Amino acid sequence: MSEVIDLLAPGSDLSPTGLLVVLVGALLAGGVDAVIGGGGLVLIPLILTCAPGLPAQVSLGTNKFAAVWGTASAGLRMIRTLRIDWRAVRLAAPLAGVCSAGGALAATAVNSDVLRPVVIVLMLAVGVFVALRPSFGRATGTSGDAVPRPSRGKLVLGLCLIAVIGAYDGFFGPGTGMFLVIVFTGLMSRTLIQSLAMTKLVNTATNLGGLVVFAAGGHVLWLLGIVLAVFNVLGAQIGAKIVLDRGTGFVRVALLVLIVIMSVKLIVDML
Repeated sequence: MSEVIDLLAPGSDLSPTGLLVVLVGALLAGGVDAVIGGGGLVLIPLILTCAPGLPAQVSLGTNKFAAVWGTASAGLRMIRTLRIDWRAVRLAAPLAGVCSAGGALAATAVNSDVLRPVVIVLMLAVGVFVALRPSFGRATGTSGDAVPRPSRGKLVLGLCLIAVIGAYDGFFGPGTGMFLVIVFTGLMSRTLIQSLAMTKLVNTATNLGGLVVFAAGGHVLWLLGIVLAVFNVLGAQIGAKIVLDRGTGFVRVALLVLIVIMSVKLIVDML
């Protein structure tokens, strides 16, 4: 077993028990990410704890590799049964991916801690808005037959915000999926379920943008990443099925829970 671990994660101090914990963590992270986002909150701390010999950049880069596959697989499963705005996705995904790569490059020169207070305030504001608007994201059924396309002005504003969110994902990251869901729902007239499916596709692009930067710096353990990706995809498929079965109400509750958890985590990290 030690030979396998040395092959997967050389110099990581990863034990057989630690490997099992990380694999289960990848499964859970895939499910959490598919439901509303934030899978990195599960997997990254586990990698850092169970493999203390790995530099933080390698943990982040390896997580990005696994997340790309899990997020993409969840998005693909959702779009098989949902009608989404492909025009918005085709414009938003490459834009967000490029901006994410730029954000990842900027992260090497600027301390991301300066963003924590801003992100906490934004997340709490989103949480209050969603909590006080029970009808938010419930405009139509999940099929989306009657949902109109956004006006050109709203589309342009949405793409500008998505570009900022993409750069934020590469630079810092927590809450990216949540912010994308809010943009697609609030500005582009999508239901929460449709927004989540579109977010998975755009988030795949932002993960790819960040992954390119990490890979160029040699910060990805490819073999470990492949194993984690398998478990992440499995969890993502389970999570996507739950979302499609449970509907908008479930996603709304999950969104509020995620906001509380992430706000508390960021406040603790800041203190």
